[in-house]
Amino acid sequence: MKQMKWSAIYRKYGVFIILVVEVLIFMLLSENFRTLENVMTIGRQVASTGIAAVGATFLMLTGGIDISNGSMLAFSGVLAALLSVNLGLPLPVAFVITLLCGLGFGLINGVAYTRFKVSPLIATLAMQTILKGIAYLLTSAKPIYGIADAFKFIGQGYLFGFFPFPLLLMIIAFAFGFWVLDHTYIGRYIYAVGGNAEAARLSGINTNKVYMIAFGASALFASIAGLMMAGRLGSGQPAIGTDFPMDVITAIVLGGVSINGGSGKISGVLFGVFIMGVLSNGMIMVGLNDYWQWVIKGVVLLAAVAMSNVEVRKR
Repeated sequence: MKQMKWSAIYRKYGVFIILVVEVLIFMLLSENFRTLENVMTIGRQVASTGIAAVGATFLMLTGGIDISNGSMLAFSGVLAALLSVNLGLPLPVAFVITLLCGLGFGLINGVAYTRFKVSPLIATLAMQTILKGIAYLLTSAKPIYGIADAFKFIGQGYLFGFFPFPLLLMIIAFAFGFWVLDHTYIGRYIYAVGGNAEAARLSGINTNKVYMIAFGASALFASIAGLMMAGRLGSGQPAIGTDFPMDVITAIVLGGVSINGGSGKISGVLFGVFIMGVLSNGMIMVGLNDYWQWVIKGVVLLAAVAMSNVEVRKR
């Protein structure tokens, strides 16, 4: 009975408890971590991961996975910089073209899965390589500098002099994700397909359409994150995004979304994003080098997936 009680508490409050403990530990270890400026910095740093995580959550809830979002991050930033700087297109036009291209590549992943039965892992792995190659071809492996201040604002700007604009965009993205998953038929279909695709199909749900929406959402939100990252860096960088998929997946699984699909809440993912952001920021503040950071993040991902599988077996 006691074990069941603690299990129920973890399912309900686990991510919140982890975040609070993590914050307390780093507050004790570093004075710089405690400042309001650092809190705002964390908010700005997690924005790209958070926005991509919203779309990737749609896909993971169906039982799929997207490991191409790191290359999508680089590709989108590069393409928008190329269109606006080298070709001189207005920013809104460059952004719309970039987002449409991102959505298109996501739908290609969806077609590969629904029509040709290529697993999401293999489809997005191939797309990761394709997008990386395109990003380098577009730039000849060189960053694109000279983007407009308005472009930079989406990644560097502050509202009222202290609130990061990227954090506002992330909050809007999560609000949209919450509305879709909790208050629309699309959200209900996503959960149904992830829970039991065959039962969902027999009940009249067009499962292929749901998968296409999920793959498209994952790519589109990753593309938005790419625009934000390019603004933050002040340039289109073809070499970024290597560790991005792991951060996104870890945040989602930490937030309580099952790796097998069908269960999890977008609100939990928000906590997962901040857990990863606080972890990265805190490790830098206490002086851990990159190698130890990779080790710790890998352990966190492994532990998160293991806990997710344990919860699935219990249910």
